[in-house]
Amino acid sequence: MGEIKDNDAYEEELLDYEEEDEKAPDSASTKAADSAKKGYVGIHSSGFRDFLLKPELLRSIVDSGFEHPSEVQHECIPQAILGMDVLCQAKSGMGKTAVFVLSTLQQIEPVAGQVAALVLCHTRELAYQICHEFERFSTYLPDIKVAVFYGGVNIKVHKDLLKNECPHIVVGTPGRILALTRDKDLSLKNVRHFILDECDKMLESLDMRRDVQEIFKMTPHDKQVMMFSATLSKEIRPVCKKFMQDPMEIYVDDEAKLTLHGLVQHYIKLSELEKNRKLNDLLDALDFNQVVIFVKSVNRAAELNKLLVECNFPSICIHSGMSQEERLTRYKNFKEGHKRILVATDLVGRGIDIERVNIVINYDMPDSADTYLHRVGRAGRFGTKGLAITFVSSTSDSDVLNQVQERFEVDIKELPEQIDTSTYMPS
Repeated sequence: MGEIKDNDAYEEELLDYEEEDEKAPDSASTKAADSAKKGYVGIHSSGFRDFLLKPELLRSIVDSGFEHPSEVQHECIPQAILGMDVLCQAKSGMGKTAVFVLSTLQQIEPVAGQVAALVLCHTRELAYQICHEFERFSTYLPDIKVAVFYGGVNIKVHKDLLKNECPHIVVGTPGRILALTRDKDLSLKNVRHFILDECDKMLESLDMRRDVQEIFKMTPHDKQVMMFSATLSKEIRPVCKKFMQDPMEIYVDDEAKLTLHGLVQHYIKLSELEKNRKLNDLLDALDFNQVVIFVKSVNRAAELNKLLVECNFPSICIHSGMSQEERLTRYKNFKEGHKRILVATDLVGRGIDIERVNIVINYDMPDSADTYLHRVGRAGRFGTKGLAITFVSSTSDSDVLNQVQERFEVDIKELPEQIDTSTYMPS
């Protein structure tokens, strides 16, 4: 089933909690059927009908081209629609977003002027994308209103919207949601569903955790709490559980197996000075739909993009030096396929999902095994094929690569002279 569709990709230090930047998930899979061949969804050939969802939801699922629930949807949705608390870790691209979107829409009975569900996430892009998913799956539920609130937009606009057209489902970043609740513009006293996406990012940062706790205290005691992430360390799990009552814990493919299904991974050893030439050669030689190239800073993103454009590659870059509007425009531009190459910082690394991306290149090595997982998870979403190539140019780069191999139990080999296109291109 799907992940989210429209996101923005951005860059590093976004203002409102976005230092870490993410990417939004996209609906990655009309190819759910293909992923079945990988032994993923195939195990459950049952369809979404088996969850006894409202017919209006089933219609929108069919419209989106999803055929079979993914493993995580199969595990979570039946319990989630009964109102149980859920703590879920599952790798990128397996449709976690749809779990809370569908189970919330299934349960919600809209009452005018009352917010019934609150979804918090730590970047604007992800908030925007989740809001889009709610809109997409509520196409045939016209009475349900959804709104997204994040910093960088004049707060008066948000206050007016809450006063005149109060949504039933609110998606947002903690800073802006807290400001609206403190000013009494947003009432959370009727919230029945409280959801954190990429919850580890929000609860690891003590400032953000404080905000989340303060918001949580304004909601009723009796509600459903759901938390999701691709990475959930042993240390953060107890913190998550403090917000919940006897949650159902689902760890799909525990850490050692978090490697991404259908993803071919290689590295190339080279010096810093050789990177540009190598990247040019790769982009010429590889067969790709769309590529995301990750670099470590805003300046490097802008410079590398400029270089690629000068070499006539259809490249675009997204980073935090741009206005919110510019980033959204560029994100959509890439998502709709007008450009085939995206140069980005880790802003785009988490959650954001673009179906056609089948190659990720780590021009600069990520800073940790977690970041590596989130970055390479942009390729081969939802069990489709993909290729990840990482440039290794220092001993610290080699250290991170070794951590990745140990932690996810994968053997990443040097890129061969010739690589068989069929191993990473969907047939």
